[in-house]
This record gives sequence, C-alpha cells and structure tokens, in this order.
Amino acid sequence: MPETPGDAILVTGALGQIGTDLVEALRAKHGQDAVIASDVREVANHPFVEEGRFTRLSVLDGDAMDLVVEEEGVGTVYHLAAILSATGEKNPELCERVNVGGTITVLETARRHGLRVYSPSSIAVFGPDAPDRAPQVTPLNPTTTYGKTKVTGEVMAMNYWKQYGVDTRGIRYPGLVSWKSPPGGGTTDYAVEIFHAALNEGHYDCFVGSETRLPMMYMDDAIRATLELMDAPADSIGEARGGYNVSGISFTAGELAETISERVDGFTCDFKPDQRQVYADSWPDSVDDSVAREEWGWQAEYDLTRMADEMLDRLSS
Repeated sequence: MPETPGDAILVTGALGQIGTDLVEALRAKHGQDAVIASDVREVANHPFVEEGRFTRLSVLDGDAMDLVVEEEGVGTVYHLAAILSATGEKNPELCERVNVGGTITVLETARRHGLRVYSPSSIAVFGPDAPDRAPQVTPLNPTTTYGKTKVTGEVMAMNYWKQYGVDTRGIRYPGLVSWKSPPGGGTTDYAVEIFHAALNEGHYDCFVGSETRLPMMYMDDAIRATLELMDAPADSIGEARGGYNVSGISFTAGELAETISERVDGFTCDFKPDQRQVYADSWPDSVDDSVAREEWGWQAEYDLTRMADEMLDRLSS
C-alpha cells in the first residue's frame, strides 16, 4: 500500500512558461514554503531559485524524485516538464524520452507514494481529421511527435487511475499567451512574440499565415482552470480526466495583428509561414469545452480585446 502523502506541492518544469505563473499562483494560495519549484536547469537570479524552495531535478531520474517526495513531504505533483511542439519536431527522440519517460517517472512515483498528479495535455493531440470545432471525444491522430506524446500521456493518466487509483488530472491547453516569461518552443509562440516585437521593434514577421485560426488562452485563465480542476471533487471528474478540452479565445493571426495595430501606433506585421504552419494546419480552429463546463464549472474570462490590453499594459510597464 502507498504511504500517506504529505502536504507539500512539487512543480516540475517550474522555470518554463506555465511554471512561472503556476508556481506564483500556488505559493499565493498555499504559502511560500508549501511549493517546491523544480527544473532540470537552474537559472541564476531567477526568483524561484533565489526565493522559496527550489530543487534541481530531472523528471527522468526516478530515484531522485522518490527522494524529493520522501524528504520534502510531497502530496501533489504538477508535472509541467516537457519538450514542446516545434522544438520536439527538431529532436523527436528527446521529445519522446522527456514527455513520455518523464510522465512515467511521475506516475510511478505517484503510485508508490499515493500522490495526486496534474499532468497537462495539449490541443496538439488533435490531427487533421478532427472537426474544426473539436469535441471532447474524437479520434486523436496527431501528426507531430509532441502531439503523439500527449496522447500517450492521456492514456497513461486514465490507466493509472483505473489500475492503481492515482488521481491524475489534465487539461488540453490551447496556445498560451503570457507576459511573464518568454515562449518555450511551441507552434503558437507567435501570439506572444508579436506583442514583444510590437513594443520593441514596431514590426513582426509572423511564422504562420494571416488566416491561421487556433484555440488560444490568456495565461491567467489557464492557471485558474488548472487550479479549479485540481480543486474539483473527485466524484465530479469523469472520463476526460487525462485531458479536458478548455476553450478560451479563437482568433486568426491577422485578427491578432490588427488588434495590436489599433493599440500600437505604426505597428506592422508581415506573414511569412514556415514549417510551423504545417503543425498549425493540423489542429482545430476551436474546441468544445462543454464537458469541462458541466463537470467542474469551467468558464473563460478573457476575450481578445481584454487579453491584448493587458499584454501591452504589462509589457510596457
């Protein structure tokens, strides 16, 4: 039988785009000392390294993870460590090793120690055969290595729940837009880069076409969705536990550029699609999140206008 878990929270991949916001939100909610940030790298002068609890940890090292869990009294793991889509296609072997191998490490640790796990999925699980508005249940035939690793993660989450009772939950994140940290090698990074370029250079060369429409979400909504899902009663979580669709904002790259140009005098954008266009074209325009709404009350708060205003305001100051 697994031992009684502690109260501490471990966040893997804490120095990444999502981790930067999530650790801050978790510490605000549970207390500075309750949250252990971890990453395979250690960035000098990063607030997570200088303040609060931080440990250097590879998600491929099961013994090290066992040790952290035992010594620090961990009860919940937010498993964010991953190689993202565009980076993953350049090095598919590394992508599979980190994304699948790391998730196995976390789930095995959770099984042994009775931990709760948050392990996110992505809209990259969908393939070209998905409807333009992707439902919760539909064939998952991704074309990218990253997408395939996320499908595997969803399947493993359900298997560990059914076989071992590991309470694993996840969200299929859309493209995420945040001002606090730089993008991490994803296909939707243009939606962050464009704001920096507008303020710093007054121009942006966008790597997807102007008519490319993708599901997106402002980071504040994504973090709130994550916390609300983990706070939801266990009996409200259904068959989508490995990766709930959550909907935020769907817009084209051209609509985003136009919205920014209305707020930044003289801003211009050229559209020069590269290989990432192929990945974007394989994903749906939007997702149906009715299951998340029904089971744990999800509701987005940010639209395109509010997101653009906040991004520009935050980056300017």
